[in-house]
Amino acid sequence: MEQQELIPHLFRTEFRKITAVLCKLFGIEHIEIAEDIASETFLSALQSWTYKGLPENPTAWLYAVAKNKARNYITRHKFFIEKIVSHLKYSTPATDDMEIDLSEKNIADSQLQMLFAICHPAISTEAQIGLSLRILCGFGIDEIANAFLANKETINKRLYRAREKLRIEKVPIEFPGDAEINRRLETVLTTLYLLFNEGYYSESQDSVMRNDLCLEAMRLTYLLIENEQTNQPSVNALFSLMCFHASRFKARKNENGEIILYQDQDESLWDHELISKGGYFLHQASQGNKLSKYHIEASIAYWHTIKADTKEKWDNILQLFNQLLQIEYSPIAALNRTYALSKVYGKAVAITEAEKLNLTGNHFYFTLLGELYKNIDNTKAKMNFEKAILLAKTQTDIQTIQKKIEQF
Repeated sequence: MEQQELIPHLFRTEFRKITAVLCKLFGIEHIEIAEDIASETFLSALQSWTYKGLPENPTAWLYAVAKNKARNYITRHKFFIEKIVSHLKYSTPATDDMEIDLSEKNIADSQLQMLFAICHPAISTEAQIGLSLRILCGFGIDEIANAFLANKETINKRLYRAREKLRIEKVPIEFPGDAEINRRLETVLTTLYLLFNEGYYSESQDSVMRNDLCLEAMRLTYLLIENEQTNQPSVNALFSLMCFHASRFKARKNENGEIILYQDQDESLWDHELISKGGYFLHQASQGNKLSKYHIEASIAYWHTIKADTKEKWDNILQLFNQLLQIEYSPIAALNRTYALSKVYGKAVAITEAEKLNLTGNHFYFTLLGELYKNIDNTKAKMNFEKAILLAKTQTDIQTIQKKIEQF
């Protein structure tokens, strides 16, 4: 890998690790310092590697430089010696002997503990996702701004307020106690679920799919599975759901970047290894006695990995949607249920149920009605597609709906 490709790649993979370890070392109130040291490490790499060439082990070089910069910072700032070093029970301020542990295990633990700290109920869901992208996924401010369709100043202010709130609340970077871990884990899973969804269907960046966000959500969810304290059925169910959805990434877009609807996808492009992995983790999820929305959604996604248009498939999907709406009602889930309803009981029944939802501000609502009215009342079908195109937010969606209108 050439240097101009290697440094961005390492920034994405190693910035988050260095930041998480230093955040854990310094405390939540010094997130910016940890980020600054990690950023300075990569600036040093850019300067050094440009003139001296790549070191034999670039990652080890980064870790060594990060450790030195952290020690130098502590040496230069007396308050760190007083507050941090004493807190860590070092008997002397001899920073040469201070352990900055960048072992694989401590990196994984630090990232998970940071995830729990960031997903604290004191800050908004948007801020949780933003901080996760920055600290745990190594995303730059520009990338986060693009993901949220906001400018850099807005994102910087949002992240600053979130850090301040965590600092005021003195949120510890640690796993919650046994009594609290389940409640906090739900918040963590919600953040990862929303992060995956932002990648799977990204209206905010007008790109429909952003695989990088999905893969980061999967990576962090898998870290939870690898840890004994957080390897719980709902975590396995969420990872299973992500695997099933991710298995169809290659089939969801054509060469022009346009979305390919499920019924038109080339099944040979589906990743059957990911489908098998999804099945494995869904089986692991079945070992608990609590049914989460992730269990139901993963089961629905499983049935969508079977392309055959059978009655058994749609009967199962419809019953699963019924269960999902009982566990956690969502207008979009109710809308999706009506498509399954059309496959089991026919379009007329589905139209009646869909129109009861009256989701007139959502382009998916009118798109589905357009599909349901097709070949029943083509005038109404076209009218619904025309309403949908006015509400669509991405160019890809507009192109897809326009093609449907042109069929009449």
